[in-house]
Amino acid sequence: MASVSGGGEIAGGSTYDRTKELKEFDETKAGVKGLVDAGVVKVPRIFFNPPDVHLREPEDSIHMRSHSHAQTQQLSFPVIDLKECITDNKDLTPRKEVVDQVRKASETWGFFQVVNHGIPDTVLEEMLQGVRSFFEQDIELKKQLFSRDVINRRVVYSSNFALYNSPSANWRDSLYCLMSPPPLNPDQLPPICRDIMVEYNKQMIRIGNVLFGLLSEALGLSPHHLTDMGCADGHVFLCHYYPACPEPELTIGTTKHADYDFLTVLLQDQIGGLQILHQNQWVDVPPIPGALIVNIGDLLQLISNDRLKSVEHRVLANKIGPRVSLACFFTTGLLPSARIYGPITEFLSDHNPPIYKETTAKEYTTYAATKGLNGISALEHFKL
Repeated sequence: MASVSGGGEIAGGSTYDRTKELKEFDETKAGVKGLVDAGVVKVPRIFFNPPDVHLREPEDSIHMRSHSHAQTQQLSFPVIDLKECITDNKDLTPRKEVVDQVRKASETWGFFQVVNHGIPDTVLEEMLQGVRSFFEQDIELKKQLFSRDVINRRVVYSSNFALYNSPSANWRDSLYCLMSPPPLNPDQLPPICRDIMVEYNKQMIRIGNVLFGLLSEALGLSPHHLTDMGCADGHVFLCHYYPACPEPELTIGTTKHADYDFLTVLLQDQIGGLQILHQNQWVDVPPIPGALIVNIGDLLQLISNDRLKSVEHRVLANKIGPRVSLACFFTTGLLPSARIYGPITEFLSDHNPPIYKETTAKEYTTYAATKGLNGISALEHFKL
């Protein structure tokens, strides 16, 4: 496979100027969808995915289907029913069972799916269609939002936020919306998906508070501990559009990475392609109609002193497409804040010293974003 080093490389008698090709792709403002619309049949070299030197890849990724009952049980992806946690049920026994499930999933998988979360299926379906409609509208309308500046702009369309500092470009386009704080003016949202985004935003605020409550209890803390720490004070929508890929074996939809927020809630369609790294094997996250995928972020692993796990994951490129998804990242790392985050003192002792140094969400996010998707966890930089 080709090298992904900078310009000037000689390959097959021709000079490969990576920087030049990245710039040419970027300047089209048409993204990966623009390549597909133009009829590309070969994946451009800037998208070639380098081999993962940090992981010995299995011959075949582990799928959730298995011939062995024991293996099926072992690899059963956690699915948690939240029905008893979004009602006014006075019986605490079902909630304790859910808290226990959340704790086990967060400590071992770092991921779980939730069902019966209270968001109507119609809202989920309309949100996915809204994302699809945004990316499939006239390119001139999308270009109005095109930028690489997510510091000064709250709504940004682009392809590959870390295009120039990642080892390879990913086969996807993205829409970024900083929803809070302060609350985003709905007029700044794209008209084609504005109404459903406003409704989905309300639902995410509600479900975020539910999840942080369950996670607080899973850590043995009061239900409001994590929200009192500000973990739910900010959130970002990141909508992804993965066009069908002519040569999916050469590239990837999203490079292996861990999320550098507190918590992520993901809505995905039924195409699939999301995989998590579990026990040094890639495991498919099976699409479940009406479910949301929840995963622990780096900052939650940091403040829990490694009790909860922020797990690496990726999205495969696929000949079938487009795949669409919307991730809601709970973080305040995109705005200046003096709040310091370190391992929660209740977890520390002589036998369990702090693993990480204190940091602000902004400092952590800035470091992780600057590093790019290079497959190395940003948490390593913050270890004591």
